[in-house]
Amino acid sequence: MGRRIVTYTGRTIKTGITFGTALAIAISWSVNQSVIWAIIHGIFSWLYVIYFVLTR
Repeated sequence: MGRRIVTYTGRTIKTGITFGTALAIAISWSVNQSVIWAIIHGIFSWLYVIYFVLTR
């Protein structure tokens, strides 16, 4: 019997980027209450989330 490997790379990456951006914006807003910082942190998304986790 052969094994079947199915990949969902494109969909997973898009979902991950969207979730990471939303998470970064939510964290940024709760900490800074600033739209400008939320936009900047949304652009850097996962980098900001990791930074936030490491510094808190």
